[in-house]
Amino acid sequence: MNWILMLVIAFISGAIPFSVWLTRLFLKKDVREAGDGNPGAINTFRSGSTLLGVTVLVLDICKAAIPVGIAYHQMGIRGLPMFLIAMAPVLGHAFSPFLKFRGGKGIGTVLGSLIGVSLWQISLPAVIGAAVGIAFFTTTGWAIVVAVIFGMSAVLIWFRDPLYIFVLLGVFLILCYTLRADLSKPPQLRPWVRKLYSRSKTSQ
Repeated sequence: MNWILMLVIAFISGAIPFSVWLTRLFLKKDVREAGDGNPGAINTFRSGSTLLGVTVLVLDICKAAIPVGIAYHQMGIRGLPMFLIAMAPVLGHAFSPFLKFRGGKGIGTVLGSLIGVSLWQISLPAVIGAAVGIAFFTTTGWAIVVAVIFGMSAVLIWFRDPLYIFVLLGVFLILCYTLRADLSKPPQLRPWVRKLYSRSKTSQ
């Protein structure tokens, strides 16, 4: 079956550890020694190269968006097979066989899968939600929760495609695992939000 081949391709594509390979090649560093120790675009930025960080982010998005987009838009795959293909690159990134099944958090790859399935319908609200979450919370995990809420709200209000709903729920469950360290702690508001809240209480 063609969809099984695409499932394998999507998983292998998602498993490619661009952050590890490119930081070794260009910076002579191991990206896993930076930040929280996870391979990914964020720690590539922390390794000291903005250009390389942007490059890794784009590649992490594309390695999911391309196979998922081909399966959905070119091959017309739908239903459960399409759901599995959309999950495959995210799982590949999180449990990369190239890294002894110790991959990254998969945030960029999740965005790529959403783009592959829906183009802008889920990905744009999710990016806006992530920006809002980052503005309000100090931890990445809680910012991503806001992104998922924005994406799901857009799907339920405007698009109402069952595949979109299941894909969002699927990637959210994977992110809950990869971001479990962040989500195990209570959300921490940024200083400007706390100051604004304190002022509002004082003025009452």
